[in-house]
Amino acid sequence: MSGENCTNPSDFILMGLTESGDDKLVLFSLFLLIYLITVLGNAGMVLLIRLDPHLHTPMYFFLSHLSFLDLNYSTVVTPKTLESLVNSPTYISLWGCLTQMFFFIGLVVTECFFLSSMAYDRYAAICNPLHYPVVMSRTLCHSLITVSYVIGFSQSLAIVVSIAYLRFCNSNVIHHFFCDTTPIFILSSTDTWEAETLTLILATFTLVTSLTTISVSYVFILTTILKMKSASGKKRAFSTCASHFLGVTIFYSSMIFTYLKPSKSYSVGKDQIASVFYTIVIPMLNPLIYSFRNKEVKQALIRVMQKREGAGHLR
Repeated sequence: MSGENCTNPSDFILMGLTESGDDKLVLFSLFLLIYLITVLGNAGMVLLIRLDPHLHTPMYFFLSHLSFLDLNYSTVVTPKTLESLVNSPTYISLWGCLTQMFFFIGLVVTECFFLSSMAYDRYAAICNPLHYPVVMSRTLCHSLITVSYVIGFSQSLAIVVSIAYLRFCNSNVIHHFFCDTTPIFILSSTDTWEAETLTLILATFTLVTSLTTISVSYVFILTTILKMKSASGKKRAFSTCASHFLGVTIFYSSMIFTYLKPSKSYSVGKDQIASVFYTIVIPMLNPLIYSFRNKEVKQALIRVMQKREGAGHLR
């Protein structure tokens, strides 16, 4: 049947990660635990930053939005993944698939620009500390967040619209655990060149733009730190950047491995492992990375708990 004359299926089947019943039980338990930690960690981070006035700074403003973003893009993928480990086969409607793809791509692209904004914030704090409050004004912070969302969801809309024109006449079985671009391109019975090219161009633009901003910021940061005479100053400056740098490294490594290549090189095993890492694991790691060695977050948590205890005694 020609691609132009066929009718798209009303539902797709998500094959998930494994067909083994024992493996499914183990993965379901593991992913459910990870998702609960993700929800508690990211929601707790957002709440803590809002409740403690000492954390009302540009750095924590971006961190609260990053946590909100991680919570949402994990929620876009993980519940359906858990369902695929319990119910076999797992169905998702065509429009449900496109909707999942729209929010996932939009949130991931937005996160790329959030991370570059956070790098610029660290540059301003370390390289230009005297003018930091003026440079990182409330207006600029909100503008960076808004622009990140606009770019993210504009790109997502363009990609999803291009995919919506594809036809799927030969099969409705997606060899993945969620609706991602590459498995959908492989499934299409019509030419995907335009949609793939658009996706690759936008992904390259996002990665190059955000990584260039991050790299340039860190070059200036490193240069400034090396010029510091105080050992304690160097240590403090390094500590403020270490969490962000670790988060950037983990996030971009898995993204580049997964997306900056043609669909023909897609490998079910390797690409699914990378996808699990950045869709399910990384959203859990971010609140741990940014809070585990952060004294300000620990002190803020103590202050909030003491305030609650004090309020409880007054009742």
